[in-house]
Amino acid sequence: MSKSIQAFLSELNQLDIKLSIHKDKLKLNAPKGALTPELKAELTSRKADIIAFLQENQGILVTKDIIKPQSTRQNLPLSFAQQRLWFLDQLEGHNATYNMPGILKLDGNLHQEALEKSLNQIIQRHESLRTRFETLNGEAIQIIDLEGNLQLEIINLESLEPDKKEIRTKKLIEQEIQKPFNLSQDSLMRASLIKLEAESHIILITMHHIISDGWSMGVFIQELTTLYSSYVQGKEPLLSPLKIQYADFAVWQREWLSGENLQNQIDYWTNKLSGLPPLLELPTDYSRPPKQTFKGSHFTFTLSQELTQKLKQLTRDLDVTLFMILLSGFSVFLSRYSRQEDIAIGTPIANRNRQEVESLIGFFVNTLIMRVNIDDNLTVTQLLQQVKKTCLDAYAHQEIPFEKLVEELKPERNLSYSPLFQVMFVLQNAPMKELSLPGLTLSPVEIEYNIAKFDLTLSLSETESGLTGNWEYNTDLFERETIERMMGHFQVLLEAIVANPQEKVAKLPLLTEREEHKILVEWNDTAVDYPKNKCIHQLFEEQVKKKPDAVAVVYKEEQLTYQELNQKANQLAHYLQKLGVKPDTLVGICVERSVEMLIGLLGILKAGGAYVPIDPNYPKERISYVIQDSNMEVLLTQQHLNNQLKEIKIPVISWEEEKENIFQNSVKNVPSLLNAKNLAYVIYTSGSTGKPKGVQIEHQSLMNFLKSMSKQPGLSQEDNLLAVTTISFDIAGLELYLPLSVGGKIILASQEIASDGKELADLLQTSSATIMQATPATWRMLIAAKWR
Repeated sequence: MSKSIQAFLSELNQLDIKLSIHKDKLKLNAPKGALTPELKAELTSRKADIIAFLQENQGILVTKDIIKPQSTRQNLPLSFAQQRLWFLDQLEGHNATYNMPGILKLDGNLHQEALEKSLNQIIQRHESLRTRFETLNGEAIQIIDLEGNLQLEIINLESLEPDKKEIRTKKLIEQEIQKPFNLSQDSLMRASLIKLEAESHIILITMHHIISDGWSMGVFIQELTTLYSSYVQGKEPLLSPLKIQYADFAVWQREWLSGENLQNQIDYWTNKLSGLPPLLELPTDYSRPPKQTFKGSHFTFTLSQELTQKLKQLTRDLDVTLFMILLSGFSVFLSRYSRQEDIAIGTPIANRNRQEVESLIGFFVNTLIMRVNIDDNLTVTQLLQQVKKTCLDAYAHQEIPFEKLVEELKPERNLSYSPLFQVMFVLQNAPMKELSLPGLTLSPVEIEYNIAKFDLTLSLSETESGLTGNWEYNTDLFERETIERMMGHFQVLLEAIVANPQEKVAKLPLLTEREEHKILVEWNDTAVDYPKNKCIHQLFEEQVKKKPDAVAVVYKEEQLTYQELNQKANQLAHYLQKLGVKPDTLVGICVERSVEMLIGLLGILKAGGAYVPIDPNYPKERISYVIQDSNMEVLLTQQHLNNQLKEIKIPVISWEEEKENIFQNSVKNVPSLLNAKNLAYVIYTSGSTGKPKGVQIEHQSLMNFLKSMSKQPGLSQEDNLLAVTTISFDIAGLELYLPLSVGGKIILASQEIASDGKELADLLQTSSATIMQATPATWRMLIAAKWR
């Protein structure tokens, strides 16, 4: 039969709509609200084709491929999903990452004996809850214990004061959630009961994901309701016997998913995921750690009833599902944030498309990868049709477990992120069965489950008040404020989608009204008063008057006070003026990082000149190019650098050779001949787009920048700034002049220290530095040197 029928049936399965044939008639079982008028109409129009497909392919009524009970319960293999969790447990050690806690408050007359008996009956009924995992000849096997004897742990807190009771309860819950399982030795289901009052209890039930999943919790709740209700009434419960157990499914899965069946699945996904980028590079608040810790937190939100209804109306207008619309919006959102067009998102699927497994507790859930290509030229409607095809194709090839897919595709592995995708999207659109026990009022207990299996997981559920959402995020990467901002952007995006489905994807907005106002109005309100008629060295001279004896600069064992630095700079300025330096005269400075470097820069500015910084570590060709291209009139350098400046045809002042002549000049401030529009320096670009170009910076530009930086992030006279940047890099102006303009101290790092992570980390520790700015490369170098 045609693939379109198969795809349609897969879509129904995703919505938990089950089809079967009885006496050549089509039977249907669907959750409340899942069968929309559109789906009902399509079912009616394609009824004959669906019956033919199910008969031809055996569908849910498979006979030749039915899952059968195994004759032995010894040394049974793991399912592919179990194999992956077992492998992770071996690799990472026992941890609580895959714990599945359920916590409820029970108010009323609780029958503890009936509760414990009900739990044990469920354990006896489902082998998965009596299963451990051991290794035989290097392979993991299931060990199914004959009996499960769960003793409900009772923790009595009745005698505690209310505040102490609350603290103790919270602590017990946290301990239970974080308590790991030993897969080979422990019972993988725990249960305890906290007694708060005579008729007030909290029940804690924790399972390991390797024996359970979300659907299983629904089975568990349904059976617990039936069993407890019967026992309380003194009746024997009636539960239909299970045809098979989870271990039977695991054996069948490994047999069925082989040969042609396996190859067809692999071929599809190999083609679909070819060339997939290994990492979705979202902007994060912190650098990605070398190994995932799975530390996480959660943020919940609700979309309005109005927006929810508009989204549902759009599903009817465009013949798509709510899942497809939300996935499309989330894909655009991730594309905007990452600036990547190729987006891979994981999404769970129940993987219960056979009647034999519907009533089992076990780890069936599978993960599908939805790969979406975001083309800004597409309209929303066109993108939705692309996503619809992606989803239907994925549903039609859902049989291969994600774990087997990873094994076959062999993606680039990295301990710092998960393979193939790092972001998960979940839509819970089938109502979850609610636990109802006679004589008891049940309410959920809010818990902070501090685990995140992926960088981000967005989960949405349909409720009477609208779509409720939960962002699970990795706290090694994101701050809560960032996630809250993301939520706002996602909501804005959804509102734009329903408002105009014909809009181009590129034009969909992200910013909230408040953010737009901040960017367009508040951030553009930048009018701030600053010294418009002063030059940078004059701000320094003002600080000299205020605190002449305060230390201005430290370099290794040498230091100068404000007064000493000012006098030496004045002597150099007088010397340079005698050589003809005047306003806008370009003076080159090629010196090693030292106190003399700072004296040189201030001296040139005081003389009225504009300096052209040259890093002595530059290649000779670049040094020669800058000197010639700038038409500088004089060059200040150091004697040991003369070999790099042999063919220079302008006056070269060697600091050591002219030291005596320089320092016999007056120590008094040089009368200023400058105004704020005169040049302060000329700095050369890297030349990455052609030849390096000299950029002219006026005193007023530098003054404006320093005034702004002195306010935010801010610098005061109490600060000690560790300067690491070459003067040939523009930001050096911030490092050198901002402290001197506010009365702070410069700690000048040598070139050797600034380029050595350990040396720089040591200097940060010993220098009393309060501020340092540097490039990301320098920060990475420090982190690599174990600096924190």
